[in-house]
Amino acid sequence: MKKKVMIVDDEPDLLKILKLNLEDTNQYEVMTLSDARGIIKEVHRFKPDVISLDLTMPHIGGQEVCEMLKNDPICRKTPVVLMTADEDQANKIKRDNPHVVDYLIKPVDKASIIRMIEKVTGLSLDR
Repeated sequence: MKKKVMIVDDEPDLLKILKLNLEDTNQYEVMTLSDARGIIKEVHRFKPDVISLDLTMPHIGGQEVCEMLKNDPICRKTPVVLMTADEDQANKIKRDNPHVVDYLIKPVDKASIIRMIEKVTGLSLDR
């Protein structure tokens, strides 16, 4: 059974590359969002095993999205991995939000995201 991965980032080229790379392995079903404003509805519909979330996006930032996810009874069980160039900010959010299980430093490559997906999909977030 394929693992479901949701990737949220405002960089269309990154979304396209990560989606192609993950789906090429035939182990993942990938949904991409270029804007996090509708993320709750999409998580309810897609039911991802993990969400990879850009920390800095227009309209609504990654920290706000993490809070929204944490406060939704369905979404709070989905592990979140932040993608960012700002390791200090990612560490702070990870400390403050148990919903965020880890982060990746951009630029993110295929091997890094696959390792992270495999690592976090085994975690239980019944909090």
